[in-house]
Amino acid sequence: MKNYQRLFYPPKSSFFLLGVRGVGKSTLIKHVFKNAKIINLLDEALYQLYLSKPQSFVEDLSLVKPGDWVVVDEVQRLPQLLNEVHRFIEEKKIKFALLGSSARKLRRAGVNLLGGRALQKWMHPFLLEELGDDFSLDKVFRNGSIPLIWTSVNPKEQLLAYMQLYLKEEIQAEAIVRNLPGFARFLPVAALFHSQVINVEGLGRDCGVARSTVEGYLQILEDTLIAFQVPAYENKLRVRQRAHPKLYWCDSGIVRAAKRQLEGLAIEEKGALFEGFIAQTLKAYRELGRLDCDQISYWSAGKNSVEVDFVIERGRELIGIEAKSGTDPEKKWFAGLSALEDSVKLKRSILVYTGKRKYKHDSGVEVLPLQDFMKEVERF
Repeated sequence: MKNYQRLFYPPKSSFFLLGVRGVGKSTLIKHVFKNAKIINLLDEALYQLYLSKPQSFVEDLSLVKPGDWVVVDEVQRLPQLLNEVHRFIEEKKIKFALLGSSARKLRRAGVNLLGGRALQKWMHPFLLEELGDDFSLDKVFRNGSIPLIWTSVNPKEQLLAYMQLYLKEEIQAEAIVRNLPGFARFLPVAALFHSQVINVEGLGRDCGVARSTVEGYLQILEDTLIAFQVPAYENKLRVRQRAHPKLYWCDSGIVRAAKRQLEGLAIEEKGALFEGFIAQTLKAYRELGRLDCDQISYWSAGKNSVEVDFVIERGRELIGIEAKSGTDPEKKWFAGLSALEDSVKLKRSILVYTGKRKYKHDSGVEVLPLQDFMKEVERF
């Protein structure tokens, strides 16, 4: 299997590293901290021992020297261990890499216990820059770019197994929802809203659950890092009109598996998948510290009107970004950016697409192929 160079660089002090299963957290950390003590809570025997006798965790760390590293994998399974982690950081100056695939139980039961003594970092599916010459947008569309899937000899089968494991290990095993069949019905419906403004009422109606239940399910998707939301941009100079956020899944392969649509690739899928890929890339670069901005949002002029996929906010500076999966720019592609420019002053106005020509449109919009766009992100 090819060894891709990841963009994540571990800090020198204790940190949480969060990311969906299969994204490569354990592989990277074990490679970086070769001499660290590894505690893997997926080891059922070890998990049961710590669950019944938490003192065993303390005993297992008793021989670790000050300044040495300890890796605790799947830490969300036993967040109560963070009490002891906190003590070891304070009293013995041991450094911890705390890996997890869910922020839910950590946020509820433990992260704050460390009192800011551990940084919070993230790992993402493969980025274009990480894949280099192996990058294929068609492959990303079809199967996504989670390392576990990307390197699989049978990505379709692996994706289906991935979603089954998600329901079994992340949802059922942790008793996150009372009604597992209801959540299972919710997933393919929520997948249809990938790259769209969230309609809670419509979601509830389509999967047969109450509005409050849908809101809880959406929070679960975010807590388990499967999806994230992008808020609407609000012009502070105008009357605030609260608009619903947009929903993005973290990976196109996962969203297609959730829809149970892994055969072929329909043309109508590409628009949402390309927009989702750009959303995930912007989020990843921001969390990696390579995109300096206050917030990533989207802009809409109102119901059934034009919108701009992304607005990068940094102080008073705004950058508008429109993502299009086509190769031949059409006049209507520029309508949203032009309307936004009429509403607020933009530092830059960019259209990213899958074509190969880089140029400046008559409207002043920079038209950038995907590869060129990626080179510009850190310059925003």
